[in-house]
Amino acid sequence: MAIRLYRAYSPGTRSRSSLFFDEITTNKPQKSLTFGKKSISGRNNRGVITLGNRGGGHKRKYRIIQFNRKEANIDDTVIAKVVSIEYDPNRNARIALLFYQDGTKRYILCPRSLKVGMIVSSGTNSPIEIGSAMPLSAMPLGSIVHNVELTLGKGGQIARAAGTYAQLVAKEGEFVTLKLPSGEVRLVHKRCYATLGQVGNFEFANIRLGKAGRNRWLGRRPHVRGVVKNPIDHPHGGGEGRSPIGRARPVNPWGKPALGVKTRKPTKASSKYILRSRR
Repeated sequence: MAIRLYRAYSPGTRSRSSLFFDEITTNKPQKSLTFGKKSISGRNNRGVITLGNRGGGHKRKYRIIQFNRKEANIDDTVIAKVVSIEYDPNRNARIALLFYQDGTKRYILCPRSLKVGMIVSSGTNSPIEIGSAMPLSAMPLGSIVHNVELTLGKGGQIARAAGTYAQLVAKEGEFVTLKLPSGEVRLVHKRCYATLGQVGNFEFANIRLGKAGRNRWLGRRPHVRGVVKNPIDHPHGGGEGRSPIGRARPVNPWGKPALGVKTRKPTKASSKYILRSRR
């Protein structure tokens, strides 16, 4: 996979870059694994904006991804064949369509180096290969993994973005030690499932949008600084000319401290599993 650059035939293409789609094998998703998803534009169930500067953007169909690779009530190894590698507008990683032996079809996150026609498996006795899902206790030390569970049976929650991975650094008792993409080192139960390999599309972080309109395609609206707003709209607003914030520390539009102030509760139940903070 490589970065595609453009000649400067317009101001927007002067600094624009994008990815080649060589690895994608089909343009049409599996219809039974998609459904229409209404854009919520940063609103919650009451219609209140909880995430600002969102709205518009291209229409998307949601792909149902199998984050939980452990088959219920099945202890044997489950085998599936990779039929296609597809684009997903809802995430920066690619997805792979699997055909299982019993006829079911599922989408999973596509690991790096996974190709059409390869066989992937899930289960305690799965082979140590790219795309295999198994408990962390069954993996050798130093393994590169993604889609890691934090709660037994809930499905993967960690290392799901393009190019990310966690590393298995130690095993002791009922827990294993993982080094996460953020640099955090934490304990995870040894029976939690994870998938071997790094998430594909690893060069996604190197692309440049090139123009503001491309942000609008993604549903991101313009962001306005607080100091240039009116006092009624933001605590930093008001004043003649360029004015300082005028407070002891920067705050968000609702008066809560921002920019570097810790907000995590020290009494959070999962804090005891963090061996080294990402900060």
